[in-house]
Amino acid sequence: QVQFVESGGGLVQPGGSLRLSCAASGTLFKLLGLGWYRQAPGKQRELVAAISNYGAVIECADSVKGRFTISRDNGENMGYLEMNSLKPEDTGVYYCNSARWAELKDPSTLASWGQGTQVVVSS
Repeated sequence: QVQFVESGGGLVQPGGSLRLSCAASGTLFKLLGLGWYRQAPGKQRELVAAISNYGAVIECADSVKGRFTISRDNGENMGYLEMNSLKPEDTGVYYCNSARWAELKDPSTLASWGQGTQVVVSS
């Protein structure tokens, strides 16, 4: 079972940038798709970006297209989310998780969540 430690969050002004990191344990990481999820205050966790096991397929939520970039380094068991042109509505706790591609889209079915990393976009 893969476990995760997210880092890189913080307080940033609108228009700013952050780079989130996801450290994964276990040998299954490179075999599974990777997703970054956001949980805004009072809202359900949602998928914002996903990348297939070897990076050939990437999908992003419409709300972050053109601003967020997902990537991964299977050799280091790491995932990344580069976030640019941040908006107040990007505020939330960000989590990573891995699963088969079709399973990534429903975070309610995933186990082994890390503690997440808090992102606050505010002036």
